[in-house]
Amino acid sequence: MTTAISIRKSPIVIAHRGASGYLPEHTLVAKAYAHAAGADYLEQDVVLTRDDIPVVFHDLVLEEVTNVAERFADRRRADGHWYVIDLDFAELQTLQVHERVIPSTGDAVYLKRFHERLDLRIRSLAEELSFIRGLNAATGRHAGIYTEVKSPAWHRAEGKDSSPIILKTLAEFGYVGPDDDVWLQCFDAKELLRIKHELGCRLKLVQLIGENDWLESDNDYDAMRSPAGLADIARYASGIGPWIPHIVTWAQSGAQPEYSTLVRDAHGVGLEVHPYTFRIDDLPEGAPDVESAHRSLFDVAGIDGLFTDFSDVTLRLLGR
Repeated sequence: MTTAISIRKSPIVIAHRGASGYLPEHTLVAKAYAHAAGADYLEQDVVLTRDDIPVVFHDLVLEEVTNVAERFADRRRADGHWYVIDLDFAELQTLQVHERVIPSTGDAVYLKRFHERLDLRIRSLAEELSFIRGLNAATGRHAGIYTEVKSPAWHRAEGKDSSPIILKTLAEFGYVGPDDDVWLQCFDAKELLRIKHELGCRLKLVQLIGENDWLESDNDYDAMRSPAGLADIARYASGIGPWIPHIVTWAQSGAQPEYSTLVRDAHGVGLEVHPYTFRIDDLPEGAPDVESAHRSLFDVAGIDGLFTDFSDVTLRLLGR
């Protein structure tokens, strides 16, 4: 069973891929660490396997965070990548998950993170939801879930329809309505509209907003951030998930922060604002320090929640 959301006096803290600043992303140990730290929500990025199992994994490709090149050398596509969708769930279980690396060199993306090679595995969405349910029951502290439908148009081009499968799994764990402690996010506005109207989803939806050149979808993200664009989003979503520089930037190190009107405009049409991603080892360009960047987002800009790799730090800075 899920728990109805109560009105919070402080913004929500969303564990970005779990406690990914300390442990390999989207592993159960990373989710357990974030839960113990007190994160309000634990994030699940979801992609499909060849046999249509929804798994919690950020990328469409495997080589940056697993040993797939060692296990399945023959599954590499002509573009040089190994895709989650090309392996069955049972095959994925034979892979080890590790901290993110640059595949061509093996160098760590984040030098001071967890680099031991242990028996950490890719998990299905159902396994993760069961794990979180168990943590909530055992600790008496409820953490919600924050699930992303990854690249739905790409999945359809590969012959798979991920959204109905994800919604079915969420429903099996009791996540069905707007009062359940879950947010469902996607970069693709057409898919969110489909999820809401065609698939009849009643969950709280979040429109993720990136940069146009990221090619996350065919949306015009610049237009989305305008007052008219935000008003359109408010017709189908309860919140937006923008990139931190869409809210606050620093022209150079030591410069005063400069703020957009995005948070104010979003609040004006009833949208919550949950930007991504706060990393103490990779601050926004020009941000002077962790505390200043944090104050700029919460105290000045007035965001409603934050995706963070370091839930414990964000909670401490919020005084929780």
